[in-house]
Amino acid sequence: MRKPDTLECMYIDFDGFFAAVEEQARPRLRGAAIGVIPFEHATATIVIAANARAKAFGVRTGTAVLEARRLCPDIQLVPQSPELYARAHRKLLLEIEAVVPIDVVCSIDELACLLDAGDRENPQDLAQRIKARIVERVGPYITCSIGMAPNRQLAKIASDMDKPNGLTILQPDDLPGRLLDLKLDDIPGVGRRMLARLQDAGIWSVEDLWNTQPKQLRALWGNVNGERFWYALHGYAVQAEKAARAMFGHGRVLPPDQRSPDEAFAYSRLLTVKAARRMRREGYVARRFGLWLDMKDHKWSGEARLHESNDDHASMAALSRLWEEARTVLRPLSRIIRVHVAHYDLALEGHRQLDLLEPPTPQSERWRRVSEVIDEVNAKYAATVISQGPWTPPPGGYAGAKIAFSRIPDIEDSW
Repeated sequence: MRKPDTLECMYIDFDGFFAAVEEQARPRLRGAAIGVIPFEHATATIVIAANARAKAFGVRTGTAVLEARRLCPDIQLVPQSPELYARAHRKLLLEIEAVVPIDVVCSIDELACLLDAGDRENPQDLAQRIKARIVERVGPYITCSIGMAPNRQLAKIASDMDKPNGLTILQPDDLPGRLLDLKLDDIPGVGRRMLARLQDAGIWSVEDLWNTQPKQLRALWGNVNGERFWYALHGYAVQAEKAARAMFGHGRVLPPDQRSPDEAFAYSRLLTVKAARRMRREGYVARRFGLWLDMKDHKWSGEARLHESNDDHASMAALSRLWEEARTVLRPLSRIIRVHVAHYDLALEGHRQLDLLEPPTPQSERWRRVSEVIDEVNAKYAATVISQGPWTPPPGGYAGAKIAFSRIPDIEDSW
């Protein structure tokens, strides 16, 4: 395996992205401690993003709103604006691409670039040009922390070392260097469960981790990813394999005054159609559909079979069947806090294996074509102008285009 002797990758991580976009877009918020919340005027919910000023008071993602106000009485709590974040994401990509080619977009607020020979000679200048362009073309309130290293894993680690608005360069000859100052769970890939496994094996520090062997980590991970992790940590040219698509789904925490079963059904219906649209755009069909309901003191979930379909009618029929089951066990006056829907057990549309016992019917093929026509018309007008059944976005704003920490929202999510 090749071991670079110079910098090859740059990782850019935007600082407190959602709160920073709000601050840049809304002058009244500038200079304030900001917390982003799911919907306006809600107290029985949590902060889903915070800027550096709010974090300085102890407000973090997941902090209850009432606790956030206690920790930081002057905090400005603003409802999320998913379409605004998606527009800012696209604008930032364009500006960075004008300075250096983007290799991969990792999430809505993280991306990686490969460095050419000129950039490797003066990495500080490259970082400064990127930061200056963002200030000039986007605004000064959206900042980024940049890491540079021999591979993407180390560059990502470096981008977290000096936040906010920092630059950290990990030269191959300097390793392990500053890595030894980190805690084990500062390393991407070491979550709570893996941390426990490492500690059970007598690995208590990054120095202990550095001094392991590839096969040892392969055994602890239980697969080849542990070995790949070792090589990446030691500066080899390792790129993570692209993860296979597992599902298309959406979840939503409901506003406190919109938590009856009927209101939860209305939310889940729109989320189901949004997920089916995404599935069609990416060329997949699903064999199964799931519904999850979270109440204060109990949960319910169910699964329905799909016949390798991706049309709205089949998805909504599966949703209706599951709600019929759910209503038989929901307690009187149940208050549903969160709904989640998902299509899974996926196949590429061009590789579907039709069920010989239940082949497609003329009716199912017609529904598939109906969904295709609806997509074409909605795409033409960049809005939901046609739908199967009512299309009334519920109170509270979005349906499907929520803050996406791990995926980049499509522009269609906001239709």
